[in-house]
Parts: sequence; C-alpha cells; structure tokens
Amino acid sequence: MCCRFALQKNHARTVLAKLGILTAAFAAGSEDEDNDATLPASRYNIAPGTALLALRATGDAPRSGFDLRLSAFFPRWGLIPGWAKAPGNPPPANARAETLAGKPAFRDAFRSRRCVVPASGFYEWERCGRDRLPWLFRRRDEAPVFFAALHETWRAPDGAVHQTCALVTTAANAVMAPVHHRMPVMLDGDDALRRWLDPRIAEPVQLAPLLVPWPDELTAALRVSTRVNSVRFDGPDCFAPPDPEEGAQLSLGL
Repeated sequence: MCCRFALQKNHARTVLAKLGILTAAFAAGSEDEDNDATLPASRYNIAPGTALLALRATGDAPRSGFDLRLSAFFPRWGLIPGWAKAPGNPPPANARAETLAGKPAFRDAFRSRRCVVPASGFYEWERCGRDRLPWLFRRRDEAPVFFAALHETWRAPDGAVHQTCALVTTAANAVMAPVHHRMPVMLDGDDALRRWLDPRIAEPVQLAPLLVPWPDELTAALRVSTRVNSVRFDGPDCFAPPDPEEGAQLSLGL
C-alpha cells in the first residue's frame, strides 16, 4: 500500500517541463517559465484526504516531446466512484492492481480514467514491537517517479463537484518486502507513461504488463526520522536520518 509520499518542487518542475505542460499549467500569462512561484510548493508528507498534483491525457493530439496532450489537475486523494451516493469512510486511497478490472469501484476508471501522480519518494512503516519505524523509498538516482493512478469525478448531493483519485498498488519488490508486502505501481520510462495515459488503450490485457513491481536495482530504501509519522509534520526533515535515540540509519538498498 502507499499512504504517504513526498513531492519536492524541483521534481515537480522536472516532470512538468519533461511532459511539456509547465507553461500551460503553471505559468499562464507569465513570460518567465522558470518562475518558481508558479509551481506547487514542496510537500514532504502528503496524506490521503488532501489534494495532490496529478497528470492526465486531455486528447490524442501530438505535442512536442511527448505524443499525448496532457494537463495537470489537483484531485483529492481517496477515490469516490461517479455512481456512489456517498463517499466511503474513508474513500480508498489505494487500488490493488490484481482487482482493478473486476472491482466495481475501479473497473470503469481503469479503462478510461487513468492518470499519473509524480513523486520524489514514498514512505512505509516497519513494525518493531510497538514501534512503527518509517522508511523512505525512492529511485537510486533520486529522480522523480510516476505513480500509476485512477481518477473519478463525483458530484455530491449538494451539487458540489469533486475530483478524486487512488494510487494503484502491486506486490512489493525484494528491496521493500522486508518492510511491507505492497508497493505503489511506478511507471518506468516514457513508453510505460504513454501506454498508461493513452485514452485509446482500454483493455486490461494491454495494461497488465505495466502493473508490476518497480525494479530492485532502481530502488533505494532509507530509514528516516519518526517525525514523518505525524501528518502534521511536513518539511524537509521528513527525509532526515533517524534521531540518535532511534538508532543508526540503516539501508535496505541492494
């Protein structure tokens, strides 16, 4: 599963520039495409129930540098199907890859409402007796990753329209397995991104090859401070090593 992650501003910039949507989404009316004020602030402890940056296809017209036209949006993390009379309590933050095609809450979005969520890394907790020890998982080269996700538009009884999303999860790879048995699906390479986001692809059999664990050799795992355990704490210290009383920093990286 994945219930906390981080997105640093420099990674948001890298992602939006790579996909050709930086100006359209964040610098409209500005002559300075490098103006950091147009980008989302760094967030180090993103939790379910909050809005997050996501990217989706808005048509099949080619665009320079990427062959799908994409747009950024900010759904709330926790998916509510469009047909639901009320949100779940809480709405699911994760969707298991193994059941996407058949589960009513996810099957329609799996076919036609897929998106990606950029991240700098994600957290999972190791249980040691009564303690919960946080680990940060990220790319070894510290580049941003793309989580596979689903999105839905839900209209509340009062008429308010809500954009919502869930992250897709799969079995953990060998690096993460000692900490937790599930991990988010991360899309490796431009071809995987295109296939996941392409609205012309709707059959589960075409998407199944993407729903696999992240390669072990690309994964780094670091013990971080228990300050990240609290959703109220959101700052760069979430990436800091454990405090001395928590023990020396360990690494599960291969």
